Amino acid sequence: MDEKSWHHSYAPGVLPSLTYDQTTVSQGFSRSAKAFPNRPALNYMGNIISYAALESMVNAFSRVLTAMGIRPGDKVAVCLPNIPQAIIADYAIFRIGAVTVMCNPLYTERELAYQLNDSDSRLIITLTLLVPRIEKIQAQTKIEKIIACHIHSYLPFPKKQLFPYVRKQMYRKITPTENVKIFKDLIRTQSSGPVEDQSRWEDIGALLYTGGTTGVSKGVMLTHANLSANVQQFAAWFPDLKKGTESLVGNFPVFHSAGFTAIQNFCLWQAYEIILVPRPEPAINIEIFKKYKPTFLPGVPTIFVGLLADPNFRKLDFSSIKGFFSGAAPLAADTIRDLKNLTGADMCEVYGSTENSPIVTVTPWGGKIKPGTVGCPVPDTDVKIVDIETGKMEMPMGETGEIIIKGPQIMKGYYKKPEETAKVLKDGWFYSGDIGKFDADGYLTIVDRKKDMIIAGGYNIYPLELDNVLFDHPKILEACVIGVPDTYRGETVKAFIVPKKGENLTEEEVIAYCKKNLAAYKVPKQIEFLEELPKSTVGKILRRELRDRELAKKL
Repeated sequence: MDEKSWHHSYAPGVLPSLTYDQTTVSQGFSRSAKAFPNRPALNYMGNIISYAALESMVNAFSRVLTAMGIRPGDKVAVCLPNIPQAIIADYAIFRIGAVTVMCNPLYTERELAYQLNDSDSRLIITLTLLVPRIEKIQAQTKIEKIIACHIHSYLPFPKKQLFPYVRKQMYRKITPTENVKIFKDLIRTQSSGPVEDQSRWEDIGALLYTGGTTGVSKGVMLTHANLSANVQQFAAWFPDLKKGTESLVGNFPVFHSAGFTAIQNFCLWQAYEIILVPRPEPAINIEIFKKYKPTFLPGVPTIFVGLLADPNFRKLDFSSIKGFFSGAAPLAADTIRDLKNLTGADMCEVYGSTENSPIVTVTPWGGKIKPGTVGCPVPDTDVKIVDIETGKMEMPMGETGEIIIKGPQIMKGYYKKPEETAKVLKDGWFYSGDIGKFDADGYLTIVDRKKDMIIAGGYNIYPLELDNVLFDHPKILEACVIGVPDTYRGETVKAFIVPKKGENLTEEEVIAYCKKNLAAYKVPKQIEFLEELPKSTVGKILRRELRDRELAKKL
């Protein structure tokens, strides 16, 4: 790869280009199980499942799926939180050459029916709680059978002790029928001996759906080459970390691309321990720190803000922690600073999208920390900033434009959507729809989404910039800015704010603060205080939902 501005910012030992081991993530997991059979693979609330035991479970469930008629290329939906069955199912699906379709267990019947139909899924693996919901829509889909998972099946203690780790509503007793089978019962019927791995480098391994925050969700086709290359790019970013040595807290859900790659696939490739978190909340993370001493803590910004606001977190022993990963939204500078001062560990911010498997840029490990940036492109990843209007002219360093990406982690396309694919994949480049800029060291700053940009009185206003300014206010816990219709300016700026607990904050204070820190045309004209902001399942603030609420008020 040609020399790029970011290559000189890489940590020592990180190469600009890699020679890829053409081993699928499924084959890589088997290699880890062979090399580290007794090492913990999964830690589910204290129940340790070793690599050898997990390999046996995957083999047995591979046979279950084959016995149920699933063949290479078939689509199998997995609709689960972070419990052992989710990972066993994913790797069994990989192993028999089928395609895993990751579904959000919080989705409504309408959303699930759409994804199951769009993906052509033949079978679904889900929680017992969700079985009635699936049965209601089953006739509208191609689902032939439902495999139900008890959330307590792999607990080391009685299910009555499960709470508060998960909500009580997540548990439901169910009786197996011809249509509904129980996951653990099925595994018991099959041998756990070796199964031929039918995952192939160029074949599709997964359909991961975009969040649907910009319209109908689309099935992103990720090949085994995409998945493995992205894991290898991420692993190469940390040359001093050895296989079989680390433990990560599984705050990102596996059904989301961040959890799918950076928690599930990356850890199993590296023979690391995954501490499963079905319900990622600050209080549960504190308990995990106390009991299991993880070496890395991934999370979205809201997790870290919540942890720092809890005095119990500040009392913990952080001697085990080596680093933090954050994604989905930029972290405030004071959050990064406070974590560093408290723990001594660095924060690695990650940027990417489902279409990129998802990792594109990461803060250089052991390198310069630049709050407000999302680090540098990982090996073999080319990133350009192009003009927003035509997407053809590369912008000078420091100027904003649309981020376009090329690399081995770029998706094959959107499932059954050639026109949508053609809009974003052009000459091998993925047009992200994100607006950003590079600095002289090759660090990328995300300015905003093209579709989130507010045009007020002819000025372009990027909400993310305003969010970050508001986050720096000492009395503000969370903030989100949107554009709302305005008869004079076309659009004007409205800010939704969650004050920190115990703080009194007025609209006048917020506006005065913004006037000191922002150009006059960017200052919010409307302020609304809320107890909480709407968030996705990974904790990302849903700007679109706030816009929809505002539009509904006008109807």
